[in-house]
Amino acid sequence: MMFKPQTVAVLGATGSIGQNTLNVIAQHPERFTVFALSGHSNMVQLAADIIRFKPRCAVVPDAARYRQLLELLPDQKCSVLIGEQALVEIASAPEVDTVMAAIVGAAGLKSSLAAAHAGKKLLLANKESMVVAGALLMDAVATSQAVLLPIDSEHNAIFQCLPADQSQIGVESILLTASGGPFRNTPMAQMFDVTPEQAIAHPTWSMGRKISVDSASLMNKGLELIEACWLFNVSPEKIEVVVHPQSVIHSMVRYVDGSVLAQMGSPDMRTPISYGLAYPDRMTSGSEPLAFSQLLQLNFDRPDRARFPCLRLAEEAMAEGGTVPAVLNAANEMSVAAFLNLEIGFMDIPRINEQVMTRLGRGAVESIDQLLEVDRAARAQAAVQIQALR
Repeated sequence: MMFKPQTVAVLGATGSIGQNTLNVIAQHPERFTVFALSGHSNMVQLAADIIRFKPRCAVVPDAARYRQLLELLPDQKCSVLIGEQALVEIASAPEVDTVMAAIVGAAGLKSSLAAAHAGKKLLLANKESMVVAGALLMDAVATSQAVLLPIDSEHNAIFQCLPADQSQIGVESILLTASGGPFRNTPMAQMFDVTPEQAIAHPTWSMGRKISVDSASLMNKGLELIEACWLFNVSPEKIEVVVHPQSVIHSMVRYVDGSVLAQMGSPDMRTPISYGLAYPDRMTSGSEPLAFSQLLQLNFDRPDRARFPCLRLAEEAMAEGGTVPAVLNAANEMSVAAFLNLEIGFMDIPRINEQVMTRLGRGAVESIDQLLEVDRAARAQAAVQIQALR
């Protein structure tokens, strides 16, 4: 079959999702052309990817990394751009068909919105964009008729299990699965002594450090719950979080007739990435096929909200609505960074998140600039709370 090659911009190319995206693209050179790559700190990896995929341009965060990248690319013709505005311009460039939004944290918000406003095929792996600005992002998608495809394995699974038109006809609830992370069975008394090395040692998925800590605290699942509410236009009450340690069933949809549709597969992010890149078709991803003969059992349990208060905080933030999810996300990014820097303990993460949510009130979402100001205020308040614990 002949395909018109898609031009792809991979924002966050040096991270786990970005690298898996480039892995899938490399398997299908006849279908995809890399137009642009962005990286934040790993200039060695970004340079290697530029040499391999020959994008027209690349984006780095500052002048220091600009100089570092140019030293690594003496003979390349790639145009190197600097800063957040360059990401926005790339995401909305007329030459770009598909944008992989894989920048971690609120830093990816403006470029994700730019891709939506420009009517791109937006592969959203940056859940914080939806958590912080779900209303604005979904409005932009509807207005521009962009195609928004979730890349998180859970949301991608839900997308596949819903009716083809993505309606809620006949849907009773959404079952959002969680591995439970590395501390699912850890005695509560030991949770206060958890180290960053223990927190990032995820039992089934290979992820970046920040996302791994979020998975360990179940904040990742809380953020995914908020994202699911916006993506699928459902209230938090219609989403049930289910702990499934094997990470084989990525999520499920329960229908009113008693049917439950589940999407299954090996825990490999190349599967949802390839689905998003090829949509509405399918193509090989490089993922190992699921070996049913080796699946001895599939376990399910309810999450322990006393052990993992971050999940409760996310549910409360979505129920409150407005700017509260943005506050929670900013506080969490700060507290996780402090934990990874050995400034606070693991169980201080939910404590700081809750304190910041309590101190910053709720407001209606008005604009991206307002949300960025809320983000700044929440980070400042989180810094105060972190300093008090040092």
